[in-house]
Amino acid sequence: MPKILVVADTPWVKNDVHAALSLPGFEITDHDDPRTLVEAATEHAPDVAVIDLQVAAMGGMAMARVLKEAAQAPDFPEIPIVLLLDRSADTFLAKRAAVAAWVIKPFETAELRSAVAVVLTEEPAPSP
Repeated sequence: MPKILVVADTPWVKNDVHAALSLPGFEITDHDDPRTLVEAATEHAPDVAVIDLQVAAMGGMAMARVLKEAAQAPDFPEIPIVLLLDRSADTFLAKRAAVAAWVIKPFETAELRSAVAVVLTEEPAPSP
């Protein structure tokens, strides 16, 4: 059962993510405090994190960096991130943050489902 950690503090964003991803077999957990993101990820062990571009006083790029830095520890897994962008001009932020995927708000249900499905089914690159 795929576990999804939704990091957003705006009700409409959380509602739209839930509407798109409330599928049989999916477990969705909301989190709205970027300061405790690593703790939430440790507690819930998500397969993917869907992160809004701005949550409280922290940007999505910074949250992606926090999760990537935490993944340097041997006991913390690398968590693929789907970033929710405010506009198409923000795609450079997603690329710079090296997130797995992104969608632009407001998004269609199929867009977010597709981004999450691709992230969940990606095979790790073979070792050299």
